[in-house]
Amino acid sequence: MTTEPTTQTNSDTDSTTLTDAVVDSLRGTADPRLHQLLAALSRHLHDFVRETRPSMAEWERAIAFLTATGRACTDTRQEFILLSDVLGVSMLVETINGHSGDGATTESTVLGPFHMTESPVRELGANIDLVGTGEPCVVSGRVLSRDGSPLPGAVLDVWQADGEGYYDVQQPDLQPPGNGRGLFTADAEGRFRFRTCVPSPYPIPTDGPVGDLLRATGRHPYRPAHIHFIASAKDHEPVTTHIFVAGSDYLDSDAVFAVKESLVQDFAETDDPSLAREFGVPNPFRHARFDLVLEPSEPSEPSAPLERS
Repeated sequence: MTTEPTTQTNSDTDSTTLTDAVVDSLRGTADPRLHQLLAALSRHLHDFVRETRPSMAEWERAIAFLTATGRACTDTRQEFILLSDVLGVSMLVETINGHSGDGATTESTVLGPFHMTESPVRELGANIDLVGTGEPCVVSGRVLSRDGSPLPGAVLDVWQADGEGYYDVQQPDLQPPGNGRGLFTADAEGRFRFRTCVPSPYPIPTDGPVGDLLRATGRHPYRPAHIHFIASAKDHEPVTTHIFVAGSDYLDSDAVFAVKESLVQDFAETDDPSLAREFGVPNPFRHARFDLVLEPSEPSEPSAPLERS
């Protein structure tokens, strides 16, 4: 005789046993980490619902908001990353997974929603400001290991908004593709340099669901002036970070909570005709100098020797 599987009915389910039933339904998940994530997500979501007791209309509105967020995503815009940013989740994930912030290595911060297109390969000293909308600036420094030794051949992926606060993907009719972006390789002494414009504060996009959320909560959408970097080198952990312009507005109220004191750098006005000629910029000019310091990678475990039969 075949025994039918037992199914829990609604009459047997209350708000607590329902959570237990959902978590129990995940017990067949083969991947242990996936099981851990889904079980914790289920518990926390159920706790949220029990705490806030949303009406059906409110829950439907929440689903509609997430649906609209997905529909706002394109090849050059990631509305879900933007949502994660403004809720502080991106920064929390970075803080948990990033460098320790012990002062010896460069601190990490959020990737942001505009690292969506490939940065063009450029020679050291090249100008990434192709539209000339801002104050001329030189950015230079070194890529180093924790012990201070240079990292020759380190790769730096750089991207920023133009002098008016827009990324190339936001103004495809006004900015050429790759404006404000560059992929640079450090020299034999780990040095890098490029020309650009001094970035300005700008609002994150507010024409989608995330903008509606900011308006509903009375929050401003502005980010302080910054340049994005991803620095990587052989046998070292890559770091995703920003360099913020000292004295910029919104350093104390960044819409995505990404400012760290160690990442605020002076873009000093420099009056040096010979240096200006060397860099190929008009004199005087603004000059930001800083080092990016990477953490050595943990050595991998050696493979066990193969036994011969």
